[in-house]
Amino acid sequence: MKHNSVMTLSFIVYVTFSIALGSFATVSTPSIFGDHMVLQQNKSLPVWGKAEPGETVTVTLNDKAKSTSACSEGRWMVKLPRMNAGGPYELKITGKDNTLLFSDVLVGEVWLGSGQSNMQWSVNLSTNAEAEMASANYPNIRLFTVKRTVATTPQDNCEGVWSVCSPETIPEFSAVLYFFGRELHQQLNQVPMGLIHTSWGGTPAESWTSRSMLESDPDLAGMVQQWDQKLADYPAAKAAYDQAMVEWQKAAEQAKAAGAAEPPKPEAPQGPDSPWLAAGLYNAMIAPLVPYAIQGAIWYQGESNAGRAYQYRKLFPAMITDWRNAWGQGPFSFYFVQLANFQDTLPEPAESDWAELREAQTMTLSLKKTGMAVIIDIGEAKDIHPKNKQDVGKRLALNALAKDYGKDVVWSGPMYKSMRIWKDKIIVKFTHTLSGLTTSDRETPKGFAIAGADKKFVWADAVIKGKKVIVSSPQVPAPVAVRYGWAINPVCNLVNGEGLPASPFRTDQWPGVTVNNK
Repeated sequence: MKHNSVMTLSFIVYVTFSIALGSFATVSTPSIFGDHMVLQQNKSLPVWGKAEPGETVTVTLNDKAKSTSACSEGRWMVKLPRMNAGGPYELKITGKDNTLLFSDVLVGEVWLGSGQSNMQWSVNLSTNAEAEMASANYPNIRLFTVKRTVATTPQDNCEGVWSVCSPETIPEFSAVLYFFGRELHQQLNQVPMGLIHTSWGGTPAESWTSRSMLESDPDLAGMVQQWDQKLADYPAAKAAYDQAMVEWQKAAEQAKAAGAAEPPKPEAPQGPDSPWLAAGLYNAMIAPLVPYAIQGAIWYQGESNAGRAYQYRKLFPAMITDWRNAWGQGPFSFYFVQLANFQDTLPEPAESDWAELREAQTMTLSLKKTGMAVIIDIGEAKDIHPKNKQDVGKRLALNALAKDYGKDVVWSGPMYKSMRIWKDKIIVKFTHTLSGLTTSDRETPKGFAIAGADKKFVWADAVIKGKKVIVSSPQVPAPVAVRYGWAINPVCNLVNGEGLPASPFRTDQWPGVTVNNK
């Protein structure tokens, strides 16, 4: 009997060792490589995966081939030379014991779309959904959606597959990313378009930023420290929650039997599976995509960080820089959506955390190769998810068409440039006014407020003079500051000749309502 036990144990060890070795014995790639994928034109093309340590791996695309050997950890990568748009091709990856063959591979433009719920918002929930889905027959647009998940450490792979854009595949896809990609596809002579969607509703920017980047800034490191403490406390908090749920269930049943209202339900503690985990979404939904060659990224997020808008001034550019550093292909284009108008309008000027978040987004334009789509005119007061995602996608695409593809298009509405006090008036200058200033409703400009040294803002009279706006109020004989569109849902109508809206702004630097929020 003892002899049989030893034999059984030896067999188990042998099988376990064989399985462990076998995990590297076949060449593999992460899921971002697959049938129907699009590779970025005119850039070096990283292709990577796992194999047995020391194994030779050969990657062939069209008539170009490169070989390498897997490192001691079983990882390999090659960089294929730049290619022009074209296809379909086959991508073949050959190892010692197996060959991977990916078909219907195109070379064109690749864009990543990320953020929270307004990026996650799908085509089937958007304006004119039925017509948009029915007409989504674009065989050279390819779609990839990363499954929503969280991780405490950077992952090698994610769950997702490439699909061909069609009425059957488009309904659940990101509307903003689709309308952005469709506009580029149509304006760029039907060039193949690869759209990688990785977003999660209700999430903050720190979830999409790596731990190392957050820890590198004292003003951001506290978020990591807070989460480290939450994770350390989680086992005890979860046990207490489970017990509280047992007691609540009993109390709820008793209340129901007595015809009374059930007691408040215990709130679950945040743990390692929370999408708010600092770096948690970067680890699970960004890191597995690196360094797949891309032209750039678009981003729609900010609502969940509005209460910490001053912190966002650092956090948002840090996240962009973090992604660019991770990809290692230089400062790729990064275009983002400024928060839309939302909720009730206020009768008088007031402070606003959403206005401060929009300001933080605007400040991020100081980074190279960034751009912003202003949508202060197409939000919905009663819905944080405006359904008009077509114009959002188009306004983002204007940035790309002008800056990435050299098209002669106007890509921004008026942006505040400077102010000058003249007697009892303030003269405001703007950029992006090539064809002058006007209003969307052809009425006098609305949304301007003015204040003196007492910092008390009142609604102002505004007059357009060419490419300037002259602002004044009889209540403020000695003005020192102007604000425009400074509210969660401002009434404002200033546009340029192309109809693109002016971005909200303020000329003062007086401390806002989120200045001390961390």
